[in-house]
Amino acid sequence: MAEEKHMWEAIELSRRNIQQGVGGPFAAVIVRNGSIVARGTNLVTSTNDPTAHAEIVAIRAACRSLKTFQLSDCEIYTTCEPCPMCLGAIYWARLKAVVYANTRRDAAAIGFDDEFLYHEFTLPLTDRKISLTQMLRHDALQVFQEWAFMEDKTRY
Repeated sequence: MAEEKHMWEAIELSRRNIQQGVGGPFAAVIVRNGSIVARGTNLVTSTNDPTAHAEIVAIRAACRSLKTFQLSDCEIYTTCEPCPMCLGAIYWARLKAVVYANTRRDAAAIGFDDEFLYHEFTLPLTDRKISLTQMLRHDALQVFQEWAFMEDKTRY
């Protein structure tokens, strides 16, 4: 089964990633028309980049390789249910499907617990752990208006 082959590839990538000590036990592959077009592993600790999750790394690689910012004809196979950040990136990249192996509870059981984030996003802005303060909206809104009226912009 082709789908299992892609997931096995992701699982083996995650294993090599922890053996090499470059990041956590996560990996992802992006598939288009049955072929892998990009691979990504968790590189958070080796790159000092908290956004270098496997799915994000794979999305960036796929977009570079395919020379596009939309992956609407691709699927992602990932070794774990995507965290909120990765799920957001998956939606922004417009991937058509996510296939995952481990659950977010499996990840929590080994120290990768995102439940705090899922809960935090349900709270009103004023009740969140990180304060959000709005300022200079009027000035920033002018740039939005400029964008809205540009005729030669690339929509995404």
